[in-house]
Amino acid sequence: MADNDDNAKDKKPDLGRRRFMKNTGIAVGGVAGGSLLGGLLTDQFQSNETTDTKTEESGDKYTEARMFFTRFEDFVVLEQATERLFPKNDDGPGAIELGVPYFFDKQLAGTWGINGRDYRHGPFLTGGTSVQHSSLNRGEVIRSGIRKMNQLSQERFDTSFDKAEEDQQMAILKDFESGDVKMGGVNASSFFGLLRDMTLEGAYSDPLYGGNRHMSGWKMKDFPGAVMSYSDIIEDDEFVKKDPVSLTDYQQKS
Repeated sequence: MADNDDNAKDKKPDLGRRRFMKNTGIAVGGVAGGSLLGGLLTDQFQSNETTDTKTEESGDKYTEARMFFTRFEDFVVLEQATERLFPKNDDGPGAIELGVPYFFDKQLAGTWGINGRDYRHGPFLTGGTSVQHSSLNRGEVIRSGIRKMNQLSQERFDTSFDKAEEDQQMAILKDFESGDVKMGGVNASSFFGLLRDMTLEGAYSDPLYGGNRHMSGWKMKDFPGAVMSYSDIIEDDEFVKKDPVSLTDYQQKS
């Protein structure tokens, strides 16, 4: 019995191995995937302080993952196109900084992007003169348009649209606006109209929908956002500047 007790004392628990097995069980029970598994194990070994710091630094970046634009070359063309339509200047950030391209991605990845509630049967207008009556849904219109923009940039300037000079990008956009570019299923001016409208919506919509990052679009216009009541200032004679409020501020956090 003494020998057994001594042996028991000598055998210290292998905490590293136990922790590894525990974390492996968590990972395998939840997801399968080499890189994701490795990342999960690494996170489990880190202290809570490190994890909290990373979360604070990342902020709302977790929501900025592409769902519709699976091709990165399409997304960077979209980024530059929206930036030309809503550029950064002395008044404030441009489309890219406001997260407008991610607004596009969220909207086109959902029901709205596939015209899910629209009448989608023929007859379609000849030449696709209207997005609403085109054989293409909104997602297909945007994707087809930005790929055409990239194609024209390669043909005219021997470079992709995202790497072209700003005046070259503007020249291509103007051709789409005037309808001079030939497209299949929809005309170029209808594509441009949809691109422009979505850019403005992404800059000024509630951040809940993926754009207007940090409500900076509202701040540029002193717009208070989703204020539920103005009863506290309704009697004031002077303009009252309020910090903007998002719809997400009203959602239960825990």
